Amino acid sequence: MKETLTRLISGVVYICILLFATYNSTTSYFILFGIFMLIAIHEYCKLVSINYIFPLLIGAASYFAFTQYKVPNAIDLTLLGISLLASIKLVVFLFDIKNYSLSTFSKYFYLFGYIIIPFIIISKIPLMGVKGYNPKIILSIFFLIWTNDTFAYVVGKSIGKRKLFEKISPKKTIEGFLGGLVFSILVGYLISKFYFQPNVKHQEMSIFIWTITAMIVSVFSTLGDLIQSKFKRVAGVKDSGNIMPGHGGVLDRLDSIIFVSPFVYLFYQILNYVS
Repeated sequence: MKETLTRLISGVVYICILLFATYNSTTSYFILFGIFMLIAIHEYCKLVSINYIFPLLIGAASYFAFTQYKVPNAIDLTLLGISLLASIKLVVFLFDIKNYSLSTFSKYFYLFGYIIIPFIIISKIPLMGVKGYNPKIILSIFFLIWTNDTFAYVVGKSIGKRKLFEKISPKKTIEGFLGGLVFSILVGYLISKFYFQPNVKHQEMSIFIWTITAMIVSVFSTLGDLIQSKFKRVAGVKDSGNIMPGHGGVLDRLDSIIFVSPFVYLFYQILNYVS
């Protein structure tokens, strides 16, 4: 009971800080996710057993540069390409059940492609609208992630029988994954109708955009959670950190958005190009 209460209070505090910083201003949003990134870098370095001083300096400098100065779109696309390549390599690593070790190159490549660049991308997502900073974009993605996590757990707990990936995450089920996907699509529809409509001419296009976004979020947030679980299995630990009582570390809470953000950003870049 005490552990459940601690987890609840910690979760509520986290959500309140996230909502306040995101809605308050661009600056508070950048600061919050900059702090999250530095903590995530520290946790990641501990998980893979590399020194964290240099990565923290590089991460801080990179994040500051990309949030304070406008860069050519070609550089943004290059970063996106690196992050997508790291994501593909991580999926291969996840499904390679015989491989529980990382080379030195892979550790540093994932540091940039899996941790630092996704946080830079997260900082850019609310700025993709024509009217500047719009917190509803990133918060809608968080709503979809929370919906997917909640209903994957509820449906999996209620009717889940077939394991999704038992060797990495014994509690996840195929039924739970499908439940999370269905409810994410439903919430995506509600977002498109009542919360945030992209700058499009037709309501049907808004529904289409948020339906695809919901599907991307559901699939890749699940993969992100599994990948983080494998990192923890490789390190032989239960949580990536202990900064959030009852929840673990920042990577335990943000593993979904970290892995989702490059794919959502890619989808929005495609939409912008087509439009």
